[in-house]
This record gives sequence, structure tokens and C-alpha cells, in this order.
Amino acid sequence: MQFVSHTPEETLEIGRTIGAKCKSGTVVSLRGSLGAGKTVIAKGVAEALGIKDAIVSPTFTLIQEYQGTKLQLFHMDLYRLSGTDEFEMIGGEEMLYGKAVVLIEWSEKIEEMLPDGTVFITIDIQPNQDRVITVEGMSL
Repeated sequence: MQFVSHTPEETLEIGRTIGAKCKSGTVVSLRGSLGAGKTVIAKGVAEALGIKDAIVSPTFTLIQEYQGTKLQLFHMDLYRLSGTDEFEMIGGEEMLYGKAVVLIEWSEKIEEMLPDGTVFITIDIQPNQDRVITVEGMSL
């Protein structure tokens, strides 16, 4: 399924729609270049899960944990990781198979570790700055 987003608010709304469909154990792979809108999608998902905290990209902490009124969320940013060995060292693999919703920015770094059923979201920036958001593995 593809969506075209013209504004950050539209991207946020797409995130809310995705979040509303997440259930316990959902793993979401967020792919796109720097500034594509991965964290905006994450904010929308968090809102749908009932999380009131400010959602920021966890670039320097790698993993942020949030407790929502509906589900727990692990928000990961793997941009600075070199690969699967580092991911295992920080305990990331265990989080992939828990009850929380897991959002992973730069999941390409651990592609082979992603569980079956992972939802893949790819954000492509168009020349006019619109975002084409492709969702695979989830019906919206």
C-alpha cells in the first residue's frame, strides 16, 4: 500500500493509522534517508499507542522505551550501529520477540535478524519534497 504525504501533519496521520493497527509484538522497520520522516511516523505510532511523552529520534541513546496506555513501545535508531553483533550486545534481539511494539529506524543494519511478520515502511522523498510512504506487511 502506498500513500503520498504533502506535509509533516499528513505523515504524522499515517503514523497514527499504522499505530492503531499495531498489536503486542509488532515489529516495524522504518526505512528512508536522513530527514525522510521516519521519526514523524514514529510520533504518530506513539500517539496511537497512548504515549504522551515527546518522541525524539534516539540516535545517541539507540533505544528509547515508552509506556503507553495501550502498549509499550521500543523506539530504536540503529544509524550508528555497525551491524548485528553490536545489536546483540545491547540486547536488541530480545526486544524483537517481546510484547512491546518495536519501531526500528535504519533497520537495514540488522535485516537478517528481523522476525517473520515485520512490517516494512519505506519513505521516499520526491523532488517536490512530498513523501511516498510504502507499507508492506500490514493492511491499512
